[in-house]
Amino acid sequence: MKPKTPVAMRELIAQIRQAIPFDMPEAQLCEGCSKGCSMKLLEYLEMEIENWEYRLEQGDIPNFGDLKRLAKSSKKIYKVLQVNGLV
Repeated sequence: MKPKTPVAMRELIAQIRQAIPFDMPEAQLCEGCSKGCSMKLLEYLEMEIENWEYRLEQGDIPNFGDLKRLAKSSKKIYKVLQVNGLV
């Protein structure tokens, strides 16, 4: 049985927080960036995650499109971090 979308969103957020180094020092983030600004991408993703955490606390129910969008943007940002040698 598949989890309900709020549970799936919380699980996705936990996976993102585990995989992406949000606490990396700014100096390290900006060192040798070859594709995209890692710091700005992390700020964007953190803002999206915090927005969803707030919305979930308020009882908002995400749909499958919301899950797909957050997963897709997270994967793209992760790939840029890989190219930049940060993960």
